[in-house]
Amino acid sequence: MIIQFRSGGLRAVLFALIWWALSGGVLNSWLIGMPVVMLATWVSVVLQPSYTWSLIGFVRFIPFFLWHSLHGGVDVARRALHPRLPISPEIYEHLWQLPPGLPRVFMANTVSLLPGTLSAELGEERLCVHILDKTGGFAAELSTIEAHVASVFGLKLVADGYEAL
Repeated sequence: MIIQFRSGGLRAVLFALIWWALSGGVLNSWLIGMPVVMLATWVSVVLQPSYTWSLIGFVRFIPFFLWHSLHGGVDVARRALHPRLPISPEIYEHLWQLPPGLPRVFMANTVSLLPGTLSAELGEERLCVHILDKTGGFAAELSTIEAHVASVFGLKLVADGYEAL
């Protein structure tokens, strides 16, 4: 319960900051803003259970994501501009090690944002990913992405799933 209260408190602060930014800081707007912030907080706590976030994991994730975005973008551009268009597309099924919920959605979105990959289906046991080149080391890359996402959520991947750090 305390975890949800802290989570609700943090969410309320974030929603209040969003309201303040959208309203331009006008004090009269809080007559409407306060009930809206409270409702948004309640709905978010009910619909999305709290998760632990690791600040260190998130800070480490940012350069990892930026580097892979740049590297993937250059690779996709090279393939698109090559006269023979060297692609070998495939749908790959990656078995989950992350727990259900937000960590899996975060990983699926991360994979979709990286050039050359697209999350095609988010299933109970696997993530189906469309890849441009089946001859590359995409399986290892997906495992690396999953490990970085796990660290964002304060988890450590083990042979048969995950454990909290």
